[in-house]
Amino acid sequence: MSSPAERYAASRRRAAEQRTRLATFARELEFELDDFQREACAALEGGRGVLVAAPTGAGKTVVGEFAVHLALEQGRKAFYTTPIKALSNQKYGDLVRRHGVDDVGLLTGDTTVNGDAPVVVMTTEVLRNMLYAGSPALEGLAYVVMDEVHYLADRFRGPVWEEVIIHLPDDVQLVSLSATVSNAEEFGDWLTMVRGDTAVVVSEVRPVPLWQHVMTRDGLFDLYAGHVDPTAPGVDPPINPDLAQTLRRLERAEGPHRGGAGDRGFRGRGGRRVATGLRRPAPRFAVVDVLDREALLPAIFFVFSRAGCDAAVQQCVRAGLRLTTAEQEAEIRRVVEQRCAAVPAQDLAVLGFWEWSQALERGIASHHAGLLPLFKETVEELFSRGLVKVVFATETLALGINMPARSVVLDKLTKWDGSAHVDITPGEYTQLTGRAGRRGIDVEGHAVVVDHGALDPTALAGLASRRTYPLRSSFRPTYNMAVNLVAQVGRERAREVLETSFAQFQADRAVVGLARQAQAHAEALDGYAEAMRCHLGDFAEYARLRRQLTEREQDLSREAARARRAEALASLQRLRVGDVVEIPAGRRAGYAVVLDPGRDAGLDGPRPTVLTSERQVRTLSATDLDRGVRTVTTVRVPRQFSPRNAAHKRDLASAMRSALADPGRGAHGDRTGREVRPAADDATLAGLRRRLRSHPCHGCSEREDHARWAERYHRLKREHDALVRRIEGRTSSIARVFDRICDVLTVSGYLEEVDDEAGPRLRVTDSGRWLRRLYAESDLLVAECLRRGVWDGLDAPGLAAVVSTVVFEARREERETAPQVPGGPQGRLGRAIDETVRIWSHVEDLELAHRLQTTRPVDTGLVEPVHRWASGRSLGAVLQGTDLAAGDFVRWCKQVIDLLDQIGQAAPTPATRAAARRAVDQLRRGVVAYSSV
Repeated sequence: MSSPAERYAASRRRAAEQRTRLATFARELEFELDDFQREACAALEGGRGVLVAAPTGAGKTVVGEFAVHLALEQGRKAFYTTPIKALSNQKYGDLVRRHGVDDVGLLTGDTTVNGDAPVVVMTTEVLRNMLYAGSPALEGLAYVVMDEVHYLADRFRGPVWEEVIIHLPDDVQLVSLSATVSNAEEFGDWLTMVRGDTAVVVSEVRPVPLWQHVMTRDGLFDLYAGHVDPTAPGVDPPINPDLAQTLRRLERAEGPHRGGAGDRGFRGRGGRRVATGLRRPAPRFAVVDVLDREALLPAIFFVFSRAGCDAAVQQCVRAGLRLTTAEQEAEIRRVVEQRCAAVPAQDLAVLGFWEWSQALERGIASHHAGLLPLFKETVEELFSRGLVKVVFATETLALGINMPARSVVLDKLTKWDGSAHVDITPGEYTQLTGRAGRRGIDVEGHAVVVDHGALDPTALAGLASRRTYPLRSSFRPTYNMAVNLVAQVGRERAREVLETSFAQFQADRAVVGLARQAQAHAEALDGYAEAMRCHLGDFAEYARLRRQLTEREQDLSREAARARRAEALASLQRLRVGDVVEIPAGRRAGYAVVLDPGRDAGLDGPRPTVLTSERQVRTLSATDLDRGVRTVTTVRVPRQFSPRNAAHKRDLASAMRSALADPGRGAHGDRTGREVRPAADDATLAGLRRRLRSHPCHGCSEREDHARWAERYHRLKREHDALVRRIEGRTSSIARVFDRICDVLTVSGYLEEVDDEAGPRLRVTDSGRWLRRLYAESDLLVAECLRRGVWDGLDAPGLAAVVSTVVFEARREERETAPQVPGGPQGRLGRAIDETVRIWSHVEDLELAHRLQTTRPVDTGLVEPVHRWASGRSLGAVLQGTDLAAGDFVRWCKQVIDLLDQIGQAAPTPATRAAARRAVDQLRRGVVAYSSV
């Protein structure tokens, strides 16, 4: 029992809490705040920045919404940033429903809604551009929410997040929302360093417990043994014995198929098919059917392939699956008709609308980047409303978009990473399965892995039970970043700013560990040096002579070995049919007669076929010989000789023995070269031996003890020197890349060196001021094309087409075909593309010379489709004859529009700026213009 004083203090504390802004916010919610949400919000109200790392679906965004609440209450601004436009659109809708349309805006590059509102949702790139431009919209900014902040590990767009974190004004409170990462404390330490006091709030508790299963052709099995708590399985949890037994039985049953006429499996002796050890996976429609019977829908079914997602939908439809009621089917049809009313009728067939909508009415859909954004958003709405029951998706769905499910299914545990099929990591597994279990709806979620091939349930248990998802920076300076930083703070201050990046912080953290290791090395080296000290002289010098002597002996031995091999090859090269050779010591030692010189054997030299005196047919090679073979005589090999005929071999072996017994018969002299011997009389070696014997330490009675310590010293010194080089390579590594970029920009005329009363410094040139407005991945290439005027004079479709070459990047599986350039290769557009390629080559040469990562090559795969679309052609005409999916075309068009928008501001000539603005208008039509807000 607490004392009266304690009860009074507690009541006072509760009363005080009820008067806080957090209490006001909490009273407006329809649920109780979890402890981690309350802790993070309290830190935010106390004026601290906050990093929240929690599982998917745990409710991290509540902390971001509290920041919005604080901004509105204080009459200040809050920006809510996300990594992708789809998530920005979704968050905009959520905040509008909570705060009203007047207080919330949206900025995503191609969409601007109420941009001056006190609360604005935007992509991170938009905020980065605002910071560099010194936008007036930053005035009064109090809070920035960075949703899905772990996106800063993304190789292509992640660096933008670090730019924003570094450059935000000091008085802005930062709310960072991250998936569970194993180095949250390290990330929090960096945020404290660059942003000030930051509370790190970590929750590893899923709001809905997650069960792990394996789906076999025999049905659904729990992964863990019955006594294992699935929410805390521990290390190496035991496997469900029923599952293990079923997998073994399926392997035995499905391995040695009794094949019929169509069975083309590998067969062993007697025609019996050999077991492959692979089990056939259950068909995808059967998996969905089982989930439906077990009441585990709705489900997200991850298939790491766009074509696989679409094929799975078709398979389910063909199998007759129908997961919706008549009422749900009617509601789906109504939503589809309402959302797709803006799509021109002539485009519906091109987009595969009818097949897509019919599958939707059955409660089945796919979701991937090749899908039209309008279709994806429709699927998201229908799934979140519980009308679509299963979505076959690529891993892009794992990022951000709010589509919780009762179950998550993984088709495989490998994925294509752009160059090879790789196993998914424990962190990726956690991210993908994190959507299973809808908070407030499901009492538990379910992760299901389909048994495929040689699935190892023990490895799966290790994958599912580990929580390792370290956050690694992908930050790197860019040309645009360099000119903006030099313009704002100068080169030296810019270097200091860049050294505050998370990338450098992690490198320096690693350097701390390396430096500690180097210090331990140094202490050990001092001890070894003391142990090898000799009272007769400098033992380090004596040890160096011993090493030089050993190295010289090894060099001579290698040279002798090379000479012997060369002689062996030469002796084999000289052989002719009928030569009787003496094979020196080795596996083939003795005498043999040459049947075939084997001079066409390949890179390893001749491989002659010989018959030995024991009547064995053998093949010789230089690797069988320790020196060259010696020809001692010759015999005639009959033309009809067959190495498979025992009588032929007996007769030839007998003729060889006779020739050896009578050397005068058929002898033609020794055709070997001089025998190779080690250079025992090498002058350098002799000199080293003399110096060693005359050294004072040579006569020491403890010489060999000293020598052992000297050898340890030498080995550790090599390790230590390599470690020091690693440390030097990491320290200030980001700033060194920045220096090289500045050198390229100076050579190219975007920066210039000036000397004024403050001393020498870098200054941004007029060309550099144009570059400041270009945020494209190929920023320097675009700036060079604009500066040199190679895009001047193009009409709007032509400018859009040539801009696509620096934006588009074909997927690996897309065919590479020669592009059809409108107007022909010698037309205005064709010449502009050729000049763009030449400029790219020049930029690449500069980057290679300055040891920088090179700009991605120009890709002409989108030239014709973009030109057609900007010229007003229909979607069917645009996509005809291409491998482009409609969704991909729309996505690439929007990226071309983004860059054209920048060119409309940054091009040096008014005519090109005007053409860029016209191109934007002509591209932004039809399915490209559709926006969900």
